[in-house]
Parts: sequence; C-alpha cells; structure tokens
Amino acid sequence: EINPCLVNNGGCDRNAECTQTGPNQAVCNCLKGYSGDGKTCTYISLCSQNNGGCSEFAICNDTELTDRTCTCKPNYIGDGFKCRGNIFQELLRNSNTSKFYFHLQALSIRDISGPGPFTLFVPHTDILKSDPRVKDWIAKGVMAQVLRYHMVACASLLYKDLTAITNITSLQGDFIHISYSQNSLVLNNKAEIVLSDTVGTNGVIHVINQILVP
Repeated sequence: EINPCLVNNGGCDRNAECTQTGPNQAVCNCLKGYSGDGKTCTYISLCSQNNGGCSEFAICNDTELTDRTCTCKPNYIGDGFKCRGNIFQELLRNSNTSKFYFHLQALSIRDISGPGPFTLFVPHTDILKSDPRVKDWIAKGVMAQVLRYHMVACASLLYKDLTAITNITSLQGDFIHISYSQNSLVLNNKAEIVLSDTVGTNGVIHVINQILVP
C-alpha cells in the first residue's frame, strides 16, 4: 500500500495537510490561517478584513497565522481596539457630547485642541438642545463665556481625582465648586457627573446633566 502523502506532500500545497484516504489516494486540506482547495493555499490576512477588528485609528499587523496586533496611530492613545485622539476630536465622535463641539466650532473656540492637559465638564447633548437659555446666551454674545466655564486647564482630572477637590478654576475665570456625596459628584450643587473619564491625548471629558452658569 502506497501512501502518496510521503512523497512531495501528496501534491498538496506546502501549507496544506495531506491525509491518506486509501491506497494511493489522498486529500489535501489547507492549514488553519490559509484558504484554497488544498492544492493551492493562500494566506488569510486577518488585517485585510475590517482592519483586523482594530480601531479605525489603529495599525493592524499580522503576527502569526491566527493572530495580529493592534497599535494606535501616532497622536492617538488606547489599546489598539479603542483609540482616542485629542478631546476636541472626541467631543464630535460621541453623540452625548457632539452638541458642545458644534457650539465651540460656531464660536471658533479652539482652546482644547492644544496640548493641554484639560478637564472638560460637558453638558449632555439633550440638555444643550433643550435648555431655552442657550439661544438667549448666543443672542447676548455670552455663550463663549458659558462654554469656557466648563473647561479647566493645566490638569487632566479623573473622577477619582475630583472626589478629593472642592474648588477648581475654569478657563472662564470663575470657580467651579465640587461636592461628593452618596457616590455622586455634583458641580455647583446642581450638575451631576453622569458619564466620566473619557480620556483623550490632551485631557479628559466628563458628561454632566445641567449647564454650568458662571
């Protein structure tokens, strides 16, 4: 009985497994990580489909047959699967904070696109859309002051950092009072932090449920 697999891998591709099925008969099956009919097997690049599951802001590298690495591109931070840019970019990418971004753009406020670090307290998009005072502030030309009152420079303060602080100075110049009780952080005794610690390359974003007024 002749086993054809013993000679030249039975005519199979070198990246295929040859299995004897009978006298002088064999089948070829591509190895894991390759596709084809067994006679010809081509390498399947994980990175070739959907960037290998990496973030759109990451570089995918095939490492082994069934593995790959994801590395955030320059000017982005993260684990490769989630990569974040600066907080100005991140505002736009999240529907909870995108309205704040559009207000900044409308007034050409670019402070937070600099190196930072910054801490932002961003009123939820729904609040900025529904609060009737916003149109009034825009008409009176004070909206820029209101927006800057939600920004803190020279520090990237995470939620846990804020629990130990009572007052911080905003970019607008006035203090923001912080109190921590019943497992929630409240600003100026009324705006609660509802989403926290979106970290970008130049700071951190917290989402609040009220607009802060200087």
